[in-house]
Amino acid sequence: MEPRDLSAHTVYRAGRGIEEVARELGLDPDDMVKLASNENMFGPSPDAVEAIRGSAERMHSYPKASHADLVDELADMWDITPEQVWLSNGGDGALDCLARAMLDPGQDVLVPSPGFAYYAMSARYHHGEVNEYTFSKADDFAQTADTVLKDYDGERIVYLTSPHNPTGAEFTTEAVRTVAEETDEQTLVVVDEAYGEFTKKPSKRPLLDDRDDIALLRTFSKAYGLAGIRLGYAVVPEDWADAYARINTPFSASELACRAGLAALDDDEHVERSVETAAWAREYISDELDAPTWESAGNFILAEVGDAAAVADAAQERGVIIRDCSSFGLPECIRITCGTREDTERAVSVLNEVIEVVEP
Repeated sequence: MEPRDLSAHTVYRAGRGIEEVARELGLDPDDMVKLASNENMFGPSPDAVEAIRGSAERMHSYPKASHADLVDELADMWDITPEQVWLSNGGDGALDCLARAMLDPGQDVLVPSPGFAYYAMSARYHHGEVNEYTFSKADDFAQTADTVLKDYDGERIVYLTSPHNPTGAEFTTEAVRTVAEETDEQTLVVVDEAYGEFTKKPSKRPLLDDRDDIALLRTFSKAYGLAGIRLGYAVVPEDWADAYARINTPFSASELACRAGLAALDDDEHVERSVETAAWAREYISDELDAPTWESAGNFILAEVGDAAAVADAAQERGVIIRDCSSFGLPECIRITCGTREDTERAVSVLNEVIEVVEP
């Protein structure tokens, strides 16, 4: 007995945790700073933590009511019908839902390079084929419609990320509209707005009012600080929103996740604090790091340091964990998550020491 041919599939390598790295290096985890996974620097919304505690006694029940309540809250927030909210187990679960709804075996998708690995992974899990369009470092990773369309060849799904991971660059609303207008009628344009709370630019949500070929992706993992409970959702056009009922797994978001999400949505103070601190950290890193950086609208900064693996390893030995972007096809770059003021200042200090001694 063997699984199907998985030779074309890649493995998603998540950022390593503080405890894991501390054990390996013999360091005190309390003395370490992790700025590698774009997590919220202040942790989860305190209101969400309280909601999780209060929900513990309901764990014997399926999350029917909480799921419906969260969907209604999100529908009201986005001014759409509840059917247009596809709640999921993290943002990656929303990608799976869209792939299940849209992809027939053998159909192609178009994904960004560099970019989030799970776009391609989800398509392959659902027997799709993967093509790429490329952002150029020489053009400062500019997010333009032409960059996407020059490699478009009738794919069923096109993935756009705005703000983009790992570069922090953004598509304009008009660029997204152009991609949708210039691709086939049966091509879905998925706009991943996982970092949407951190940018000053508006969501691409208004495009759904007059188009049926654009869907948005959102998550509670970043600004709301709920990465550990896995909660995300897609916002889809009303014309085919009822497909969710036919492709969704039973109760794809847990009771804890739904209750935490409901509480987090009302905790404006936590989100505002997170967004404001990220803006400060982006500016601080750009100004103080002894390496070229790119303007970012996310809660992270991409920097060019020469030998990214060597810099990341050396920083880790000094108690600072950042992301080596070799897995994104950028072996000369690191990605630094925006931390608290204290953590950000320490990370920049350590990185400057490391960059000075590591040969490019």
